[in-house]
Amino acid sequence: MKPKHLIIFAVFCLLIALPFGLFSNAHGQDSPRNPQTSNYRLSGPYTHKNLTVFLIHGKDQTSKTFLTLQEALAQKKVKVYETKDVNELAIRNLSNQDIYVQSGDIVRGGEQDRMISTDFIVPPKSGRMPIAAFCVESGRWSKRGNELAAEFSSSDNSAATKELKLAAKSANSQQAVWQNVSVAQEKLSRNVGASVNARASQTSFELSVENSKVKETSAAYINSLASILKHKSDVIGYVFAINGKVNSADVYASQALFAKLWPKLLKASAVEAIAELNKHTDDTQPVASEVVESFLVESEKPAAAAKEVTQRVRMVTREDDKNVLFETQDRQQKDGWVHRNYIKKQ
Repeated sequence: MKPKHLIIFAVFCLLIALPFGLFSNAHGQDSPRNPQTSNYRLSGPYTHKNLTVFLIHGKDQTSKTFLTLQEALAQKKVKVYETKDVNELAIRNLSNQDIYVQSGDIVRGGEQDRMISTDFIVPPKSGRMPIAAFCVESGRWSKRGNELAAEFSSSDNSAATKELKLAAKSANSQQAVWQNVSVAQEKLSRNVGASVNARASQTSFELSVENSKVKETSAAYINSLASILKHKSDVIGYVFAINGKVNSADVYASQALFAKLWPKLLKASAVEAIAELNKHTDDTQPVASEVVESFLVESEKPAAAAKEVTQRVRMVTREDDKNVLFETQDRQQKDGWVHRNYIKKQ
C-alpha cells in the first residue's frame, strides 16, 4: 500500500475507533467516580467503643486562612450579640481576618444559649451582621449567673446528634430543635447513669454537654482518638460511624481549617456516641471502608439546590430520602467550597 493510502487508512481507523473509546470511558467499568470525591482517600478505621472514625485525605483546595468562631471569641476578636430574637443573633468581626462560623456551633450566654443554623463567613472589620440561629435552651430568657445577657462569651461545643443537626439544617424547625435537645439529654442521662440536666438551666444542651459525667465519659473517646491526625499532613476531613452504622462526614477546603476544628468535632462525635451507647453490642460489625465510600458518592447524586446566605456565602444542598449534603461556597473564592457536611438520614 502506498504511503498516501496508509495515511488515509490510519485516519479512517482513528475516526472509527474514537467514538468507541469515548463511550467506553463514559460507561465502562474504568469510568471515573463522581469528580467531587475523586481526590478523596480514606484511612482507618480508628475505633473506641462504639465510635469509628475514618480520616479523609486530599489536596487543599485553597490557601485561604480563617479564624474559627471558637478562636475568635477566645481571643476577643469577634462579638456575638443577643438580639432578643430567638432565631437571629448579630455578629461583628473586630479583626483583620476572615472568621468561619460553622452550622451547629453553640454560643453560650445571652438570654438563652443558641446554635448557629448555617455556615457563615464574617469578613474583616465587618460591622454588625445578622446571623441565623436556633435556641438550644428553651426554659431561660434572662441573664444566667455571671454571664453577660447582651453578648455570648464562648463557643466550645457544637450540636452533637445528627437529629439535632437535621432539625436545624434540613427541617429548619425550632420546635424540632427543642425536641431533639430533650431527647439527647434523656439518652445521655440514661447512659452516664445520672441526670445531665443542670440546675442552672434544666433545658440547656450546652450545660448538659459540660456535665461532669458526660465529660468524664467522653474523655475516654477523645484520649483514644485525638492523636490520629499526628504525622498526617493531608487530612482534610473525617467520616464517623456509631454502632457500626455510618453517621456523618465533614470535609474542608484545607488541612489547616480541619485541624483547628478537629477537637470540637471529635468532642461532638464522642457525645453522640455516648447518647447511643445503649444500642451498642460487642458483636457489632465495624463499618467497611466501601460502605463509607458509597455513602460519600451517593450523597452527591441528588440535584443541587442553591441558597444565597450572604453576598459572599452560598449554600448548595443535595438531598434525597437517605442522605443530605450541605456544601458551603465562598463567592470571593470563585465559588470554591469551604465545607462539605454529609449526613446519613437513614
